[in-house]
Amino acid sequence: MAPEEFDVIVIGGGPAGENAAAYAIAGSDRTAALIEHQLVGGECSFWACMPSKALLRPVEVLGTARHMPGVEEKVNAYGLDVEAVLTRRDGFVHNLDDSSQVLWADSVGIDVIRGSARITGAREVTVGDRVMRARHAVVLATGTTASVPGTPGLQEALPWTSRDATNVREIPRRLAVIGGGVVACEAATWLHELGADEVTLVVRGSGLLGRTEPFAGEMVAEKLRKHGVNLRFGANVESVTRIAPSDTGIGRIHGGPVTLALSGDGSDPELEADEILVATGRTPATAGLGLETLGLPDLDSHGYVTVDDHLTVAGVDSDWLYAVGDVNGRSLLTHMGKYQARVCGDVIAARAEGRPLDGPRFVASSDHGQVPQVVFTTPEIAAVGRTEEQARDDGLDVEVLAVDIDVAGAALSRDDYTGRAALVIDRATDTVVGATFVGSGVAELVHAATVAVVGRVPVETLWHAVPSYPTVSEVWLRLLEARRNPS
Repeated sequence: MAPEEFDVIVIGGGPAGENAAAYAIAGSDRTAALIEHQLVGGECSFWACMPSKALLRPVEVLGTARHMPGVEEKVNAYGLDVEAVLTRRDGFVHNLDDSSQVLWADSVGIDVIRGSARITGAREVTVGDRVMRARHAVVLATGTTASVPGTPGLQEALPWTSRDATNVREIPRRLAVIGGGVVACEAATWLHELGADEVTLVVRGSGLLGRTEPFAGEMVAEKLRKHGVNLRFGANVESVTRIAPSDTGIGRIHGGPVTLALSGDGSDPELEADEILVATGRTPATAGLGLETLGLPDLDSHGYVTVDDHLTVAGVDSDWLYAVGDVNGRSLLTHMGKYQARVCGDVIAARAEGRPLDGPRFVASSDHGQVPQVVFTTPEIAAVGRTEEQARDDGLDVEVLAVDIDVAGAALSRDDYTGRAALVIDRATDTVVGATFVGSGVAELVHAATVAVVGRVPVETLWHAVPSYPTVSEVWLRLLEARRNPS
């Protein structure tokens, strides 16, 4: 039988894949197939961004209420209504039903194909016994999976990964978290508030959130400790044992008590918990894709697919294979995957129509030192661009402006408001190349900083971007004043 033909075939139905397919065929009669072996909508919609933020938002609201006279008296006697929080979370993930995502795909002319895909030749993809051929492009958008280290006994203990934490059904009383990054810190925040009495973070390094400015991780660590979370820095997990491990289902306690044998931090060498959450990183989901049939594996040292700034895969002739989102390793964030997908889709469309790739819309540039991110811990962290250390490593001569967030808008938002902000300024161009904000509600500050970084706005021009009063964004004025009136 002749292969089925589509103009574009996308492997992976998460946000990056959806956007790549939609942009590649928009306003045309081109056809697209979207292949997904789990749920259309992917990790973000069902197991990451959406459920985690649905769990964290009630924690933030409760924290604000507990420090607001006239409100705190009403809420202090009660914690969260766990059942209601989980029900709301289930609403955002549609009870793990992707039918609405499939309807969307159908409405924009994308054919959804269920199954695991394998590249079996140039422009050729096979799913089960179906063979498909792409006239113009195949896009890899398979994302990543949670990594579980080969520590003796750890995999046999059936530990939780991020999917269990975001789709939690049973709250463990004692929880051990391995890792000190975003997933570890956010999950510890919501699980403790939902009822995990004893939460311990086992962190190999000396601090939390090592890719942020040091003060950001320090402020999160201070708040976690204040809330009763135990932090064990410099600790290594030597082995794990568990009584009667059992695959009870996602988000449920996977058996009896777990014992972790620890070393390195000089504290108790054994830690016992009711559940263990592994949050030690991600692995690119390339196994079984058939990249070896292309003579590829031109993967980087971590196994990610190497691409150029058009998102074209390196080492493949004729510019027909692309990779967007986490699988290329450039920036493991949903919004950056969607950004890459938009660029990729436009590139595919232009090449299909014989148009030149002129102009910035066809080049993915913002994942080079201009990436925004929000960490929804308590306090929140919002950052974009380079940290001071990253900027200096890149050879920039930088000036750092840093102030506490002590403005009228912050004081009005909650009585216990504490925060800090910093700008990293390239002296050669007098432009902002990085910004970090820590404090309640700072997520809404980061886009202004992103515009300043991407737009290379001169610091002198920022004096004329007047922040509204009374808002937390007044901190922008305080940062500029720190340069005008250095202490």
